[in-house]
Amino acid sequence: MFAVLKTGGKQYKVASGDVLRVEKLAAKAGDKIQFNEILMVGSTVGTPTVEGAGVQAEVIDQIKGEKTINFVKRRRKHSSARKKGHRQQLTLVRIADILEKGADKSGVMAAVSGAGVTMDVTPKANPKAKAAPKKAAAPKAEKPKAEPKAEKPKAAPKADAGADDLKKLSGVGPALEKKLLEAGVTTFAQIAAWTEDDVAAMDEKLSFKGRIEREGWIAQAVELAKG
Repeated sequence: MFAVLKTGGKQYKVASGDVLRVEKLAAKAGDKIQFNEILMVGSTVGTPTVEGAGVQAEVIDQIKGEKTINFVKRRRKHSSARKKGHRQQLTLVRIADILEKGADKSGVMAAVSGAGVTMDVTPKANPKAKAAPKKAAAPKAEKPKAEPKAEKPKAAPKADAGADDLKKLSGVGPALEKKLLEAGVTTFAQIAAWTEDDVAAMDEKLSFKGRIEREGWIAQAVELAKG
């Protein structure tokens, strides 16, 4: 018998004994889990899922997928390139049983991407038995709240005595110069020495959105630093 299950936004056709790699699940190696979102079991097609059906599996290990490379190159006057690698976190499972009915009463931990969920199969307490009423605690007297102190407005950062006039850079006005000063950038020599990693970090920190490369700040800073 086979089944079609859905997990991590993907669909898998499985049979008992199959070993499967799925998006990372909240479970440890050796745990028994159950997939409850079953789209098809044998000849029974769900609408959209098959009620009461489930696929039970054993977690073998938490693994990582193959490395993928993301390479971006910008063809401009001041070109740049960026290379990143990524390995997707996966869970390796072995399919144990395929249940056409009764999966909702199996008590096996549901396979989820967040915190694991275990179905409660313990007998419920007698609803007729009433707990002894608790005595209400005496209300505590509230302490008078102190009035919040008015915060003094922060003074705008001032350029050091040896700082350069960063407004000479293309596209830099008083607002951008203020951001650069707050980030500790005060001279053209600093900007001229920026690497690709420095540019990427400054873009992200100050939300420049590629302005540094687009305006050619590094090349301008090299010339301005010469005086």
